[in-house]
Amino acid sequence: MRQRLAILDDYQAVAYDFAPWAELADDGVDVTVFAEPLADAVEALRDFDIVMAMRERTPFDAGLLQQLPKLKLLVTTGMANAAIDVRAAGEQGITVCGTGGSPTAAPELTWALLLAFARKAPFEDRGLRSGNWQSTIGFELSGKTLGVLGLGKIGSKIAGYAKAFGMEVIAWSPNLTEETAAAAGARKVSKEALFREADVVSVHVRLSERSRGLVGEGELRLLGPDGVLVNTARGPIVDEAALLRGLNEGWLGGAALDVFDVEPLPADHPLLTAPRTVLTPHLGYVTSQSYARFYGEAFEDVRAWVRGNPVRVLSS
Repeated sequence: MRQRLAILDDYQAVAYDFAPWAELADDGVDVTVFAEPLADAVEALRDFDIVMAMRERTPFDAGLLQQLPKLKLLVTTGMANAAIDVRAAGEQGITVCGTGGSPTAAPELTWALLLAFARKAPFEDRGLRSGNWQSTIGFELSGKTLGVLGLGKIGSKIAGYAKAFGMEVIAWSPNLTEETAAAAGARKVSKEALFREADVVSVHVRLSERSRGLVGEGELRLLGPDGVLVNTARGPIVDEAALLRGLNEGWLGGAALDVFDVEPLPADHPLLTAPRTVLTPHLGYVTSQSYARFYGEAFEDVRAWVRGNPVRVLSS
């Protein structure tokens, strides 16, 4: 009996550019690509045996999984996905597999956002195209202090970039040691000191129940009217309502954001008109190199599972 594979959230219509999905026909797998977010996941996916999810664009909680009785394999890009209940999947006999990812795509986008904010590049680009010349005054990163919230693989790269730009680097995360911080070129501080001392705070912790809302009004007020928040991790780590208040009331200097509570960001979302912001549509992982690994290894996951030898299996 043939099996059906759904490739989800291929917003840019590039899935077939990065993996030979048509070859799965020889393994008895028929492929359907969804380019838009699913309006009704149960209705759309009820007849599929295999689903490939792009990052956390579509959540798979226990309730949804229970309504997909045919689903036997769920592939996610990356080796962790906060939007998938891996334990519930296992209890329902659903294998969950992951892929590798790019170690540099997200850090590079983070630094691009910070530079764009510091030199007002998006605003000046729009102004120049409208006939204006030199409308703003930017600031230099050299000599300023960067606070890294979460000094893991990405946070450590950001610390390295900051040192190369002549910045002082401080860091905090729940289990950070002074030795780990020093090895990354940073000084360990308390969470309160991070926001009080930093000119820029960049967020690099994973989203979990513990980190949800980790950055609230108190932290943003410590960052202050000259401080900048950069978030390329996950939207819910930052209290979005507090962030909007800070921007609109002027007690927060600015924000450079690639991630949001709701994605894609609704056309009427207040962040789109908030002052002193640079926004990108969750591009942290969107590079040709990253997609080649995501789609290429997802293809391998599907073929290996169909042939009875699953690889990169995730456990709860």
